[in-house]
Amino acid sequence: MLELGLIQGSLLKKVIESIKDLVTNANFDCSATGFSLQAMDSCLVALVAFLLRAEGFEHFRCDRSISMGMNLNNMSNLLKCSGNDDIITIRADDGSDTVTFMFESPTQDEFSNIEMNLMDIDSEHLGIPDSEYHAIITMPSARFARICKDLSPIGDTVEISMTKEGVKFSTKGDIGAVDKLCRQNTSVDKPEEAIIIEMTEPVTLRFGLRYMNSITKASTLSNTVTISLHSQLPLAIEYKIAEMGYIRFYMAPRVEDDEETMPRV
Repeated sequence: MLELGLIQGSLLKKVIESIKDLVTNANFDCSATGFSLQAMDSCLVALVAFLLRAEGFEHFRCDRSISMGMNLNNMSNLLKCSGNDDIITIRADDGSDTVTFMFESPTQDEFSNIEMNLMDIDSEHLGIPDSEYHAIITMPSARFARICKDLSPIGDTVEISMTKEGVKFSTKGDIGAVDKLCRQNTSVDKPEEAIIIEMTEPVTLRFGLRYMNSITKASTLSNTVTISLHSQLPLAIEYKIAEMGYIRFYMAPRVEDDEETMPRV
């Protein structure tokens, strides 16, 4: 028996909206530690991983580990039936081929039960080791999203260069080139507006802007984003989900005259 009660139901809606353009079908895993997902996009360029910890739910019952295959676009459409302030409960019986979503309004005067068919999805979990990155920047998530959006009409890739001067986002195309430089800035009134750079050595890598713009949809989940770069590792982008978890994106860099491919980690 699985039963998960999430007071901040809008968090689940935001998570699904932020990954459904990258991942079509995925297995949602539930165990004693929480509710999670790990999946790659169809081109094997980007890996998505998220976790909502058990202690963040109002009610969490998971009698045994369970994996539920779902289509994310269908799930997104289903979740649109709930209000932003609704409590969302996810329920599934052992061995069932369906999952039930229950929406309860804050005033407890409206309830909805929606049943969704589960899918059989073959998936492989990649081991993602904790790695030491050459350069890490924490910055406002809205600013990172705006930078990626601003660069998109000019080129189809973004070059991210981390040096002592700061982090530079660059692109070029047929009509010209754009550089945007962000310097470290910790002298702000609100911590979420700070730009914090940690670097052991300079790094410059290129990535597809289409993927970046999909990833930045997760900006609705967190005021800040952490971007980690290493010359020999996939890019790592992390958004905290309230106090109960995270969503992380790993993306292979673009190589000149080559397509992105996610290396084994």
